[in-house]
Amino acid sequence: MLDRLHGLIEMSRQTRMPGLLVHGASGIGKTMIARNLSRRYAPEYDPESGVTHTPLLLLQAPPAPDERRFYMHILAAVGAPSSTLSLKAQSVASLEVRVVGLLRDLGLRMIMIDEVHNLLAGTHREQRRFLNVLRYLSNELEASLVCYGVSEAVDAIRGDVQLARRLDEHHLPNWRDDAEFSDMIQTLIAAMPLEKKSNLQVRSLKQILALTGGVTSRIFALVKDLSIDAIISGDECVTDDAIAKWTPVWSRHANAQRRLEKSGA
Repeated sequence: MLDRLHGLIEMSRQTRMPGLLVHGASGIGKTMIARNLSRRYAPEYDPESGVTHTPLLLLQAPPAPDERRFYMHILAAVGAPSSTLSLKAQSVASLEVRVVGLLRDLGLRMIMIDEVHNLLAGTHREQRRFLNVLRYLSNELEASLVCYGVSEAVDAIRGDVQLARRLDEHHLPNWRDDAEFSDMIQTLIAAMPLEKKSNLQVRSLKQILALTGGVTSRIFALVKDLSIDAIISGDECVTDDAIAKWTPVWSRHANAQRRLEKSGA
């Protein structure tokens, strides 16, 4: 998928630029991928021309499909003068012209929208209008559009047939019990500041999957938590026994909560 993203941002410009819709479970790593690519294509200032080139713009979809709020967010993201941002009375059409002009001057090649499933918080009409805005910006700027969201994001994008045809869908599955997962765990543990090597058995890897559901953010939280415990205890490595005894952070207080509920507290 990363090769596909690099290809989109480097490809020759055209009026109907292809794009990508990346979707998967919450915490699977969509935002991590977006931020990684954003750092790779960070804005660069050209001292000779006095122009800052911004090939990629990463934005978060507003909590609801609001065109004005979205345009104001873009202006803030590219560092537009505060005087412009304070003109809340400005029409949506004026903001649109301002945004397109600025992004064209910056040489934008890709627009990435995270949390695109937020569109579903609006009415059908509001969703359609917001999707029209995304398609319009992509067309006007000849920029690729990449959207990230949970599975519901697919329904949000399909609200605009023309846009949906342009965005290839890429599903990020939860981690599975395979060699790739084993390599990831070993790499992650090796990155922790532990003095000893952790030699985990296969059953421990299966236990990690069972505890986390194969969700990336939970896996990271587990390894970090176990590493801290290993440093505090002096073991200096993640052990099979520690994994077997580990209680998920997200459910550690579940029993106490149930007791409180039963007592009427």
